[in-house]
Amino acid sequence: MTHSRLQWRHGGVFRRAPDERQLANPRGSTRKSSMRVLFLSTAGIGQVFPLVPLTWAFRAAGHDVLVGTCGESLVTAQAGLLVADIAPGFRMAEFVRSTPIEVGREAARRRDMSFDIGLFAGVNRRLAEGALKLGRAWRPDLVVHEEMAAIGPLVAAAVDVPAVQVSVTFVPAGPLRRDFTRQLADLYAELDVPPARTPPLTLTLTPPSMVEQIEGWPMRFVPYGGGAVQLPWLREPPSRPRVAVTIGTVTPIVEGLGIIRQILTAVADLDAEFVVALGGAAVEDVQPLPDNARAASWIPLDELLPSCAAIIHHGGGGTTMTALAAGVPQLVLPNFADRFINADAVSRRGVGIAADRRDLTADTIPQLLGDSGLRSSAASVAAEIGALPGPADMALRLARHEW
Repeated sequence: MTHSRLQWRHGGVFRRAPDERQLANPRGSTRKSSMRVLFLSTAGIGQVFPLVPLTWAFRAAGHDVLVGTCGESLVTAQAGLLVADIAPGFRMAEFVRSTPIEVGREAARRRDMSFDIGLFAGVNRRLAEGALKLGRAWRPDLVVHEEMAAIGPLVAAAVDVPAVQVSVTFVPAGPLRRDFTRQLADLYAELDVPPARTPPLTLTLTPPSMVEQIEGWPMRFVPYGGGAVQLPWLREPPSRPRVAVTIGTVTPIVEGLGIIRQILTAVADLDAEFVVALGGAAVEDVQPLPDNARAASWIPLDELLPSCAAIIHHGGGGTTMTALAAGVPQLVLPNFADRFINADAVSRRGVGIAADRRDLTADTIPQLLGDSGLRSSAASVAAEIGALPGPADMALRLARHEW
C-alpha cells in the first residue's frame, strides 16, 4: 500500500506531498486522512512507558502506529500495541552493568549529565541500524521518540519526515538533544543520513510551574504503569496512612534491593502501611517484611498511588511524574542519571523532600506525612497537570499539521 509523504514548509509546518492523483485533482479529494506514526524508544521501561498514552491516542484516532524498541521495552506489546524489535538480544540492564557505574553516580551528584549522554549515545549506536532499517521499510509519516532515543531524529531525517520528542525529565530538552547530535554526528555520515532539516518539536510533560522555560508544547502527563490484575486489598481504604515504595525497574537489576531493605528497616516501627512495588523483582528477595509492610512484584503506580498518603522513590522521570499527577507528596532518594535533577525540582516546588539515602531515618517519614504544605503544593501541581492538553489533543493537533 502506498501512502503520501510529509514535506516541511516555512515555519516548521508540514503537509503531505501530493501524489499523482492529487496533482490531477487539485482539490485533493483523494488525500488520505490517516497517518503512519513510528514511535521509537531505547530499551528501558521507564523510557517507553511515557509514550504509551500518545500511541493510544493516535491509534484511537484511526492512525497506524508502530513502536520500535528492544530489550525490556518489548513489554509494551502488552499495551495492545504492535512492537518491532530493533535490536534482538539487547538488554539495557546488562549494558548499564558494563559501564563504570560509580563514575556515573558521582557525575549525577554534580548534576552533570555528560556520563548519561555518553552511555545513551552508546545505546543509540547499538540501535541505529535496526531502527533505520525499520523506518525505511515501514515509511512513517511522523516519528515520535522519547528524549534519550537519539535514533528518532536520525530515522526521521533518513525518511525525510518530521520528528517529535516527548520529554518526561526535568533536564532541559534542547541542550540534551544538542549534546546527542554532537556525539552522534559521525553516525549520520556512517549511515549516509543527511542532517535533519529542523530540530524535533518537543512535547513537554513536566508541569510548567516546575521548569524555568517550557520547550515546545506542554502536554498532560497520563500515567501508564503496565497492565495487571487488580489486587483485592487495593479496593479497600487503608486503616492507616499508606506509603508507596519503589526504586523502579533498572535499579533492582543493576544494584540489587539493598535500598529497599534499608527503607523497610528505617520505617519498621512507624504507624503506617508501606507497600513496596518491586518493579518486577521477586517478593521473596525482600523477605522477611516488617509487620507494617507488604510487597508485590508488580503494581502499576497509577493504580496504587490514589490510596497513598505519600511515596518514597528513586527519582526516575516516570515515577516522579506519576506521583505529581496523583498529587502525592514524595520522598526522593536519587541514585543515578537525571534523578538528582528530578529530586531538585520536587524539592524546589515544595511537593516533596529530596534526601541522600545514607541520611534516611525514621524521622524523615513523619515529616513527609505531616507537612500540610507538601500536600497542598502536591495537590496544586496535580491540578496544573490535569488542566494541560492531553494526548488526544496532541494527536489531533499533530495529525492536522498545526505546527
